[in-house]
Amino acid sequence: MIFDKEGTTTIVFQEKTSLKKFMDNFNKAYPRLKHDNIIVNLFSFSKLTANDILEFLELSNNHKKMNKSFVLVTDKVSYDEVPDEISVVPTVQEAKDLIEMEEIERDLDL
Repeated sequence: MIFDKEGTTTIVFQEKTSLKKFMDNFNKAYPRLKHDNIIVNLFSFSKLTANDILEFLELSNNHKKMNKSFVLVTDKVSYDEVPDEISVVPTVQEAKDLIEMEEIERDLDL
């Protein structure tokens, strides 16, 4: 598992693994990341479905309750295919932009 920390945001990705193994590794590493905004880059997975994305829903909801952003990056699943409470974008830059907007909203108590 690879972690790329930029300020208060950590980008997480892993190459050549199954989604189940990725989730196991991510859950083990999460205590170190829980104070950061998190971008989960899923581009190494050639096949993803909306159901695969839902594996992240509980973790995403819990992370957002702590006033931190949690964004998944993939172009395999559209944000229209998943519930509104989980953030899915097609590029890492869009994930960074979304986190920036969410931080501004939190600062303004919106």
